[in-house]
Amino acid sequence: MAGRIDGARVAVLVANEGVEQIELTEPWQALQDAGARPELVAPQAGQVQAMNHLDKADTFPVDRTVAEADPGDYDALVLPGGVANPDNLRLSPEAVAFVRAIVESGTPVAAICHAPWMLVEADVVRGRTLTSYPSLRTDIVNAGGTWVDAEVQTDRGMVTSRKPDDLPAFCAKMIEEIAEGQHSVPAAGQAGA
Repeated sequence: MAGRIDGARVAVLVANEGVEQIELTEPWQALQDAGARPELVAPQAGQVQAMNHLDKADTFPVDRTVAEADPGDYDALVLPGGVANPDNLRLSPEAVAFVRAIVESGTPVAAICHAPWMLVEADVVRGRTLTSYPSLRTDIVNAGGTWVDAEVQTDRGMVTSRKPDDLPAFCAKMIEEIAEGQHSVPAAGQAGA
C-alpha cells in the first residue's frame, strides 16, 4: 500500500456523544490499514456514543481523555464530524486547546463534515482554505478562512472534506499528509504558503 504510516500515533478526537459513526470508523480503519495506531480521545473517560445521523449507533471505548493526552505525543489529529459532535466538543476548553496546539505545531490534521467547527473554535483557520459541510461556510469565512466546495481540500497539512460521500478521498489524502509529516506553519499574522 502506498503511503504507509507504520507506527504513527494518531489522536482521533471526539465528544463523548454525537460523533457520526461512519466518519469515525472509516478513517479509523484507513489508519489501521496504513499501519498507524489510532487512539480515541474524548473529554471524559468511558464510552463514546456514535450516531447514524440522528439515531444512536454503537459505542466505542475511550483510550485517553483530553486531559491525559499530550499534543506533542501525536503524529496527526483526526476530527470526525456529526452535527452534535463538534458542537459538544467545542465546549471543552481542553479540547479546543489540544486542537490549537496540534495545528500550531504543524502536525497534520484531518477534519470532515461539521468537524471544522473545532478548527474555527480553536482560531486556526485564518489564512487557510478549507471545505466542510456547506452550513459551516459562513463560520469559516468569518474566522478568516476561505471556503471551497470540494471533495477534499488540503492546506499545509490540514485536510478537510464535506460529507460521508467524500470519505474515500478524505482517507486517502489524510494518509498522504500523515506520511509527509510535520508541515511548516507561517509566523503569527501571516497567511501561509
